[in-house]
Amino acid sequence: MSIKRPSLHQYKRIVLKIGSKVIASRDKGLNETRLSKIAEEVSLLRKAGHEVLLVSSGAVLCGMEKLGLNTPPRNIPIKQAAAAVGQSRLMWAYERLFEPHGIKVAQILLTHDGITDRKRFINARNTLMTLLEYQVLPIINENDTVTVDEIKMGDNDNLAAQVAHLVDASLLIAFSDVDGLYTEDPRKNPDARLISRIEAVTKEIEAMASKSGTSGGTGGMTSKVKMARDVAAYGVTTLILNGTVPGLLKDAFEGKAVGTLFLPQSVRLSSKKQWIAYSLKIKGALILDEGAVQALKKKGRSLLPSGIHSVEGKFEIGDTVRCLSPEGKEIARGLTNYNASEMMKIKGLQSSQIEEILGYKGADEAIHRDNLVILNGIA
Repeated sequence: MSIKRPSLHQYKRIVLKIGSKVIASRDKGLNETRLSKIAEEVSLLRKAGHEVLLVSSGAVLCGMEKLGLNTPPRNIPIKQAAAAVGQSRLMWAYERLFEPHGIKVAQILLTHDGITDRKRFINARNTLMTLLEYQVLPIINENDTVTVDEIKMGDNDNLAAQVAHLVDASLLIAFSDVDGLYTEDPRKNPDARLISRIEAVTKEIEAMASKSGTSGGTGGMTSKVKMARDVAAYGVTTLILNGTVPGLLKDAFEGKAVGTLFLPQSVRLSSKKQWIAYSLKIKGALILDEGAVQALKKKGRSLLPSGIHSVEGKFEIGDTVRCLSPEGKEIARGLTNYNASEMMKIKGLQSSQIEEILGYKGADEAIHRDNLVILNGIA
């Protein structure tokens, strides 16, 4: 007998991430029958009063089928061409399949630099919120046709986490090709056990994810668990479901224990600190002494130059850097007030000595507490 869960209907704004293997394959292209079922289930959620945003993979697989490619392209221009061809095919399918339900759709293509810049972040948020206000369903993907490594999200699991942050979602659902997180890969070990509920993502849970996995796409189970861990800091609940099985989404909203449910942290980071911790690319690292570690973690202080033992990487003022303990464990991230060469000169010194060494003093702090995020905690 299924174990009842608290109702998911308490979550108004939902991001639904659909994996490429759920709706497309290399040899057959887009699976419109399955996509039609998803459209029906999304329609039911909207009728129940939920706001839904889709993060949809599958453009490259759709483009492969259209271009007659039998194997995934390794050449970047060919991959981007496949994405361009497949994206229009994918959006046309969404347009047709949601129309019978009276749902208008809109295409949103994002790149990492559209989120790392605060003004662009706010602009993207305003666009998405306006679409929801007009009852339009956003279909979101990374802009693979022009993306290069420097601005790439990584995979659509990371993109879904960023979208959840952008719109202040309360629930993130990931449609995968497996039932959820197992203790091991169920395709290799029939005794593998599905984990129904996870209070917090620990090292043990991450190790299980590396053994579980999915059968394809750019994001496996490790990527999904990382996604769940990151959005938990936003106060977002995550549910991993098998998107190839019709009706599971309905079962989940009826309280049945399907898939794997990840609970959020009890304390939610502010939007700005979410942006610092999870949206920005890391440009360097500061290795701290033990006194600075304690000042950050237990006293909520700013990071002063006196607490910095060494500096790694090349970064400019305003870039994001990791703050590491003497043992190399990352304890925080923040926006630096000095560039790498300046930080090398003032590390270990008192704030009163900064102007004498540099010829100016931009701030007393290497990183101000307002621009500092303690990982696995709140600063």
